[in-house]
Amino acid sequence: MKRYLPFVIVSAVALITLAGGTMLYRTKGLPLLTISKDHVAPGTDGAGSIHIRGQPDAPVTLEEFGDFECPPCGKLSEPINQLEHDYHSRLRIIFRHFPFGSHQHAQEAAFASEAAGLQGRFWEMHDLLYREQAAWSTAADARLLFNAYAGMLGLKIDRFKKDMESDEVKRRVTSDQQQGAALGVTVTPTIFINNRALPPASLNAAGLRAAIAAAIKAKSPP
Repeated sequence: MKRYLPFVIVSAVALITLAGGTMLYRTKGLPLLTISKDHVAPGTDGAGSIHIRGQPDAPVTLEEFGDFECPPCGKLSEPINQLEHDYHSRLRIIFRHFPFGSHQHAQEAAFASEAAGLQGRFWEMHDLLYREQAAWSTAADARLLFNAYAGMLGLKIDRFKKDMESDEVKRRVTSDQQQGAALGVTVTPTIFINNRALPPASLNAAGLRAAIAAAIKAKSPP
């Protein structure tokens, strides 16, 4: 019995921690977050941070508040891209920035994506940043890698470097952060399907697919 006691203790602590985390999440009420009708509509804010993938008039919208240095966001990137491909005209994807100060390079990564966006390559940089997250997030100088990624995408490097420092790029990121804060977003990823936030248990490929299918069904005529 003594031989197994350490494993029992570790298991008990893990269960308590998980339960505590669940209670904390429920207390914050994130699964109940909604985007009200009088709030700024997705993709139409004055700062111009409009990043839409898919059909603009699709019946279902997946809107993500993400952080490029957030590992769970990185894990969801490819599944979300696959969903957009699979649902095609029935789904549009919107990305919003919500970089955390505790992530060393997250804000710079957001600036890099916006600077790429000014040359028409936001989504390409978005995908590349998530794909290479393990490399740049631990780099001593992430800016060197961001410049290299810009070169890989065929961007004008001098303009990219200048745009990363520009007020316009910073305003775009700040605008998304302010919208997220106004909606009660406190963690990443936070994902809304047709203006209703998904619970943590649904933040995986199967959960997202089920939520999208349910939203499409709800939009279909009887």
